Amino acid sequence: MTNPTTLSSAESAKRVVRRAGMVPERVAFIDCKMPGSHLKENYSLIGPGVTQSKDQKVALGEPHGFSLGVAAMPAGITNNLHIHYTAEVFMIYKGTWKFRWGANGDEGEVIGTAGDVVSIPTWIFRGFTNVGDDEGWIFTALGADETGGIIWHPRILANAAEHGLYLTRDNMMVDTADGEAKPADEDLMEPMTDAQIASLRKYTVEEMSKQVVWAKERDWSGRALLDSALEGHGGMIATVLGNGISEDRDHAPKIMNPHGMSLEWGKIPEGGQIGPFSLSEKQAMIVFEGSVDVAQDPSKPDQVQTVGAQDLYSFPENTWRTLRATPGQDATFVLMTAGDHKKKIQWAPEIVKAAAKAGLAMDHNGYVAALDLLPYEVRNALRA
Repeated sequence: MTNPTTLSSAESAKRVVRRAGMVPERVAFIDCKMPGSHLKENYSLIGPGVTQSKDQKVALGEPHGFSLGVAAMPAGITNNLHIHYTAEVFMIYKGTWKFRWGANGDEGEVIGTAGDVVSIPTWIFRGFTNVGDDEGWIFTALGADETGGIIWHPRILANAAEHGLYLTRDNMMVDTADGEAKPADEDLMEPMTDAQIASLRKYTVEEMSKQVVWAKERDWSGRALLDSALEGHGGMIATVLGNGISEDRDHAPKIMNPHGMSLEWGKIPEGGQIGPFSLSEKQAMIVFEGSVDVAQDPSKPDQVQTVGAQDLYSFPENTWRTLRATPGQDATFVLMTAGDHKKKIQWAPEIVKAAAKAGLAMDHNGYVAALDLLPYEVRNALRA
């Protein structure tokens, strides 16, 4: 058990990245001047991600164990074929999107809409297009603090050069339209060979569908948190990928290959809350519906940051937090927590005591259990 700390109102305010304050990068990648990709906007919210621009603006630069960004694209605009070394997870906030993969982007495709989560495996070419009729917005999480950058399809490197954009060996973009000199050939990123491309693993549509958690198939559990059954609480969790914070022993994420993070949906009913609790890992929350009042000082529960839809909040490790649905509607949000291991929540003493009074406690494996079935010494200590 650690001794969690609190955050002042001023400190807490620095952890919020509001939609209104997000700064777009319009030439973040070498394909950004290609017709059909020229209207892309990219946002760097947590960590550097894989952006190749020297002018990148990162909202929260401190290491989290993962990076988080945004791809915002009008209808008909495409993000071209590339490879990632670490996990890439798409959380669709708005729009209808076609994800394709394979050496030429023709081995398969899936369509995702708002609320769907798509995790594309590493070491395969992937691209995506806004196939809806409106502006689209996707939050994109990348595994690890150091992502290694990306590998562009040779065809994209050649096409970008026709528009004056080049990629150096150190994965930085050179824009000759801005007056930069074209790098020497020996300083340019070498394109993959046909043999190297042919060696990449192939995925069927059936295999890729196992990497998608559709909004309609979220497995909500009202037993996923120790405080879920307490009056005035009622929080729920739906697992997506990795070992997260769910304390329901029967909860199994659909996606379990290592990503360097876990991802879960959270829901709080109007008038409800989760916490106070703490985690030893850094955690990020993106609000999708409603808004969440975040309090990081249990002694000052009314000192909150209201995190609205499309906003981000980053929780430092080993800090208290209480999440409340802002009056007016339920709140739905994504929780990303660093690490592939099972996370263990540290609940505030008053939560542990109230849960015990309700006949619930944590078992030795970190899951909610009936207090009457736990060892005598546990029951005795909690009922003291």
